[in-house]
Amino acid sequence: MTLANLNTLLHHTPAIAGLVCLGWEEVRAFVEAAEYEHTPVALMVGPGARQFMPLEIWAKMLMTAAQNSTIPIAVHLDHGASLDEVQQALDLGFSSVMYDGSRLPLEDNIKITCEVAKRARAYGASSEGEIGYVGYASGAESLGTDPQEAKIFAKETEVDFMAVSVGNVHLQTDTQAKPKWDLLSEIAKLNKNLAIHGGSGLLVEDRIRMAKELGVRKFNIGTEIRQVYGQSLRKTLADDKEIFDHMAISNAIHPALVGAVRAVIKELRELK
Repeated sequence: MTLANLNTLLHHTPAIAGLVCLGWEEVRAFVEAAEYEHTPVALMVGPGARQFMPLEIWAKMLMTAAQNSTIPIAVHLDHGASLDEVQQALDLGFSSVMYDGSRLPLEDNIKITCEVAKRARAYGASSEGEIGYVGYASGAESLGTDPQEAKIFAKETEVDFMAVSVGNVHLQTDTQAKPKWDLLSEIAKLNKNLAIHGGSGLLVEDRIRMAKELGVRKFNIGTEIRQVYGQSLRKTLADDKEIFDHMAISNAIHPALVGAVRAVIKELRELK
């Protein structure tokens, strides 16, 4: 199969699992899970992953995984910090890019996101922007999306996906996020593909409601998968005091990762 952008993925699934990648262990598990479920996913590279490993290496790894897959896979730049970073990702072959200007004044966010959307279209890639700041569980607080600003942002940027702040929080290790349903319902009237970052902090039934009723077409999922990774790693090392080989350890935790991702994919695919 070949790379696909997010718009193409929506031809195959009502809502996309945007899966946060931190290494090859996750990448191969994510693709295998997607193939088991015959459902495309987005493999995402966020700021932390880019600090850990250069974008050029991520591009080769993810492009190889996507091109060898039996189903469409999007390779997505998450939270791009600048036009230069977005352009680098496009030049490297990423099929989708997100620019995060959510902390900027509205006018500046619109100006840069508009250029991102324009460049992405020229490459046949999809684009995502953020309006309203999505905070972090142990960091900066969220600034909810203003529906009027969202309306202006959606119209002027023509971005394919719009990430919004409606009670969702990055890096939340439990499912205690409190969605602001009235706010999301108002934003949903824009009839725009919406993205929810911090999807792991939401109850499954809340994700389903957002997708079925309120126009959310992409959920970023990272923390809940990393929790499975850590739990499986600790169990593997506790159960086998002699194991030391990196590949042996990776193979031991692989089934748990695949199972966790299959559950997320199935949940979103079966919304129809």
